[in-house]
Amino acid sequence: MEADSSLLSSEMDLQQQEELYQQLLLQTMGKCKVKILLILESFGHSLVWCVKTLTLPDKRKVFVNICQSAAVPPPPHLSREALVELLESEDPTGYRVPMSIGEAHTEVDNNSQGCTAYDVVISEEFFQKCQKDPLFQQFLIAVSLEGLENKYNLELSRDWKVLKNRKFLGSVNEQNIRTKSKPVIQEIDPKDTHTPPEPAKRPEFCLLVEPPVGDPEFLIAEIQLPGVASSLSLVLDLGEDRLVLNARPSLFHLDCFIPFFIDQEGSVAQYNTNTQILTVTMPVVSS
Repeated sequence: MEADSSLLSSEMDLQQQEELYQQLLLQTMGKCKVKILLILESFGHSLVWCVKTLTLPDKRKVFVNICQSAAVPPPPHLSREALVELLESEDPTGYRVPMSIGEAHTEVDNNSQGCTAYDVVISEEFFQKCQKDPLFQQFLIAVSLEGLENKYNLELSRDWKVLKNRKFLGSVNEQNIRTKSKPVIQEIDPKDTHTPPEPAKRPEFCLLVEPPVGDPEFLIAEIQLPGVASSLSLVLDLGEDRLVLNARPSLFHLDCFIPFFIDQEGSVAQYNTNTQILTVTMPVVSS
């Protein structure tokens, strides 16, 4: 069977066009600045990508945890065609990308070497667009690196790598967002007031990697649950990269993302009533 040369030509044109867009992106981000709107207010976030790069010229490892949150507003609508025009323009500074950039935190990589990690949080809506289009993903990473450079006076390599078998490095810290919105005061009937129940607490926990050096085989979570008398009051749910635990009635609630993809069916949990510690052993899925 003969291949349709027109189809092959079309596929080659698309590939060449994609490579051209990426080259254009790197060249433009190197000489132009896109305005980055830094915002602060308490919010929760979920993990998206972990990007590995290096500082220049000393070539120290840097990891950027790019997260998403509904608390961060999306940037103005931008089509792929408009993004290309923006990158080709002489002054792309009129386009703002809202993001929250956290403080540096020292971590240890898979080789037990010290490194630095940063957390960058963007809107969920903008992430969906970046997830569907590689050009937007490249654009977002470039803007995130530029934001870190501007805020902390860094120079970062544009030869980055998105880690496939790791969602984040270290523990992602809660950030704060400053917004212009003011609290709304609403008058209520005193007869309708009542004492609300105390919210569930977030338990103290730690994550251990076995073996501690090299490729991880198991991830072990040790969760402290003081006051929980029996495992019958515990509800544990494991996703491929997420752990959710509830201790009834409303004693503890833990919802955290796991830095590796795990084998849910092969995971086991054991609760020690003496130490009141829940141990969850999770096999790591090799990449």
